[in-house]
Amino acid sequence: MTLKIYNTATRRKEDFQPQNPPQVTMYNCGPTVYDYFHVGNARNFVVVDAVRRYLEHSGYTVKFVQNFTDVDDKIIKRANEKNEPWDRLAARFVDAYYEKADALAVRRATIHPKATEHIKEMLDLVVKLVEKGLAYEKNGDVYYRVRAFKGYGELSGKNIDDLLEGARVDVGELKEDPLDFALWKAAKPGEPSWTSPWGEGRPGWHLECSAMSMHHLGETIDIHSGGHDLIFPHHENERAQSCGATEKPFAKYWLHNGFLTINTEKMSKSLGNFFTINEVLDRFQPAAVRFYLLSAHYRHPLDYSDAALEEATNAVGRIREAVVTAEKILGGAVAGTTSDEAVRLEAEFKEAMDDDFNTQRAIGVIFEAVSLLNEKRQAYSRNANGESDKMAADALVGAIRRLLGILGLEDLIFSAGAADADGAFSEGLVDLLIRARKMAKEAKQFQLADYIRDELNSLGVRLQDHPTGTIWLKD
Repeated sequence: MTLKIYNTATRRKEDFQPQNPPQVTMYNCGPTVYDYFHVGNARNFVVVDAVRRYLEHSGYTVKFVQNFTDVDDKIIKRANEKNEPWDRLAARFVDAYYEKADALAVRRATIHPKATEHIKEMLDLVVKLVEKGLAYEKNGDVYYRVRAFKGYGELSGKNIDDLLEGARVDVGELKEDPLDFALWKAAKPGEPSWTSPWGEGRPGWHLECSAMSMHHLGETIDIHSGGHDLIFPHHENERAQSCGATEKPFAKYWLHNGFLTINTEKMSKSLGNFFTINEVLDRFQPAAVRFYLLSAHYRHPLDYSDAALEEATNAVGRIREAVVTAEKILGGAVAGTTSDEAVRLEAEFKEAMDDDFNTQRAIGVIFEAVSLLNEKRQAYSRNANGESDKMAADALVGAIRRLLGILGLEDLIFSAGAADADGAFSEGLVDLLIRARKMAKEAKQFQLADYIRDELNSLGVRLQDHPTGTIWLKD
């Protein structure tokens, strides 16, 4: 099956055909760094990371850019509230983004450009738009002429006349048309500013992404992604100013993830119904959070609740226990082992991901593999088919780990069950206690054997007795 991507611009699934295979150029709208990102933002970062990982698994070389908006009204307002220099506040939250994104196994972009580092590219773009008659200056502000761009509204499916009904002009704005949007804003007292042909000022939000994307990836990119809430006006405006300047398509495929909701209402800072990623990771393992964010198809809404995160925690635990138990009983999976079942499951996983990155179906395939693994491992413990069951279980262990790796879950799931900093000593001590328990049982000192088991359990170490011996699992 050919990889298909749902393209917001055409409102249908399309065969993925990058411009210059195997290279793929991809831009994702990154955070405005005035606060910790919330778990709704995390959905976008995790989803796009999974898309990137799958493209690379499929043989593509992905040049991935995700920006930081490090100058913006929100940043200036928050800095004034905190009595902190705006650039220092922005830098602090850039660092906070990296820390929490790393915790969720979101890989660093090829390039993480900052808006303040690309003022020249932004000014060059505005000058080009003014020269083409697509933009105009009023009292140091520069606006984009929306009606001068014939394709405006095509990405979001909005009609210009309908948009006009809800349009407004803010105090101090001198727009020709209420629909026009700011490319460059004249400086205000106490705000950061840069020199421009129209006087001191700073860039508009929409301008930033167009300039950074075209500078690092070229005038036409393969994939532009972001949250559903960015389709209008941000991506519509990006598209208008980019296509207007170059007279070329800005992106071949527009990919947008659905909202994270609370009681079916969109999670957002403006509504105040959000949880920062710090709050969520204080309560739940990163593996469970990432698993939860991938548990629904990326275009569908996903409702946030403690119950959903607890269910994800249990699901991750089932996967970890199945694989670790099998590995300990089998003595470690043999690299390269395969089976018809493992091959079938990996093909079904690929089919799911090729269908517009359907992680929900892909995770279902992983759980089918987990169920089969438990069956084969139990059969091996009973010595039903001996080496045949061992090889089948080995193959399934390898397949499960590979599929989890494609979704960015393998390291998170298995590191969560690993020993702590003094792990070598801890593991050796547990093995010693297991041998002591075995000796106690052989000496018919069952009370001592039970005591060792119960004390280990209280420390988060569970013992499992199998026909082939006792193994331990760390919660």
